[in-house]
Amino acid sequence: MISSGCLWLVHLTCAVLVLISPVLLAPVPDQYSRGVDWLSRYGYLPASDPRTGQLQTKEGIEKAIKEMQRFAGLEDTGRLDSATLKLMSTPRCSLPDIIGFGDLLKKRRRKRRYATVGLRWKKSDLTWSIQNSPSLLPSLKPSDVQSILAYAFKPWSDVTNLNFQAASSGEQDRADIKISFARSLHEDGYPFDGKGGTLAHAFFPGEYDLAGDTHFDDEESWTYADDSGTDLFTVAVHEFGHALGLSHSSSSPSIMRPYYQGAVGVDIASYTLPADDRNAIQSIYGVKRGSPTPSPNNPTPHLPKPPKPPSPKVPSQPDPTALNRCEGGFDAVANIRGEVFFFKGPYFWRIQRSGSLVSFQPALIKNFWRGLPPGTDKIDAVYERKADGRIIFFIGSQYWVFKDTMAMAGYPRPLSDWGLISHDGKDVKRVEAAFIWAHNGKTYIFSGGWFWRLSEGSGSENLRPDADYPRQSSLWKGVPIDPDDIITWGEGDTYFFKNNSYWVLKSGGLDQDTVSHRSTAVDWMKCPEPTPTKLPDNPRQKGDCYCDQNGALQMSASSWLLSVIVLLYSGVFI
Repeated sequence: MISSGCLWLVHLTCAVLVLISPVLLAPVPDQYSRGVDWLSRYGYLPASDPRTGQLQTKEGIEKAIKEMQRFAGLEDTGRLDSATLKLMSTPRCSLPDIIGFGDLLKKRRRKRRYATVGLRWKKSDLTWSIQNSPSLLPSLKPSDVQSILAYAFKPWSDVTNLNFQAASSGEQDRADIKISFARSLHEDGYPFDGKGGTLAHAFFPGEYDLAGDTHFDDEESWTYADDSGTDLFTVAVHEFGHALGLSHSSSSPSIMRPYYQGAVGVDIASYTLPADDRNAIQSIYGVKRGSPTPSPNNPTPHLPKPPKPPSPKVPSQPDPTALNRCEGGFDAVANIRGEVFFFKGPYFWRIQRSGSLVSFQPALIKNFWRGLPPGTDKIDAVYERKADGRIIFFIGSQYWVFKDTMAMAGYPRPLSDWGLISHDGKDVKRVEAAFIWAHNGKTYIFSGGWFWRLSEGSGSENLRPDADYPRQSSLWKGVPIDPDDIITWGEGDTYFFKNNSYWVLKSGGLDQDTVSHRSTAVDWMKCPEPTPTKLPDNPRQKGDCYCDQNGALQMSASSWLLSVIVLLYSGVFI
């Protein structure tokens, strides 16, 4: 049995390929906080602990940036320059580049560029099995998946005495390395988040149930030698390296570099490990004895015939159903567990506490929130209840109550439970926005230009509108009377969202002198600043906003110039 410390290391360092949100276009303070978050996530900085006063220092952050730059082969400026920020925005594996802190590890890294974790298989004959095949269409055929994964083991056995054999049909559940394609929560503590987020993860060797197991996100477009998706062979070779005991390498070229590098660019039957990876695996399992490495022209006899690379494709028009985060028009926005979720159609985007966008690509609501009706393609409003942390979804004339990501029994229930009676005496049929106002801890519901205040209780049956409600939404000065949704965020500020803009009421103030709007696409979705364009010949009125064909917020020339002046004054541009 491996020690509890090793088990901690195994679970801490589960290798997950993940897309990191670009920070190139964010304001300078945002770049800095994102950079610190990135450095902490990948092992260059210890996590800060404000409870004990252990905060990051300027010198410590600069030292961490230099170490990251040296590991990546960049000039070690100690600054978040453009090259560093660009690399931080590159798809990569979420295994930390530096596992732990200490002089011993740092001295070891100076001697060689690869890294091992001190865990290895105690036998040379290893079996593997495929539990299922990818299901996202158009997907690789099961026979192609079998062939690709067999060849992904070959580079490691070519240079060591390791032997990999596909398990027989009756032994698949007892294979040393079990390979599966899974979605969302899949019982290993590392859920996938839909297309475009985490790609795959693998567990280090050992004597525990998950040792060596490798999981691929079933919502990715897995391809072979085709840049239209994610190359299965490249990811598999990288992950199998982790399954054999390798950590990340700072060398280039190296299949164990932390950043996803695309297809290997050669026929997979002839692919050989770069020198750094060969030295790394041989430091654990020794140099291959006996017969020489098979010639690229004569692959190992027991391997299946590799699949044929796909034929060149004729460029096609973009998928009209694909959602663009930069277009705005979100159906609902919610602050849940300190993170902000933007819902649009059947998808959602997720903003972490640090402000980082988890992925440019949206995740399917149905894969994360279990219990909504099949075919759900629009959420009207969402909020987290203060009393018990339950999450409330409003869809049409019904609502659902979730405990974490699972709908509770007995739902949906009719919206009439809430006692929302409109100004003309009729039951409200739809909720447009819902949030808890930090100013007084009350729940607020908006619909049709009116709003209700409700006192928070232990259950929905105790949520009843206060006396003298509804009231007109125009009482909230300077913000839209029919918002897409509202959240409380930051230091108790209230955020109103409408189309592709948002408004902030500082400290929850109801009536403020000046409330200006900003771009949701730029500030939240990390989209490029819109390019000013010429106004139509007959704008609706001076200073009006309109959207161009890409959905980016545009303003009249005078309004745009004023905004530039404000931005320059605030130090946003550099």
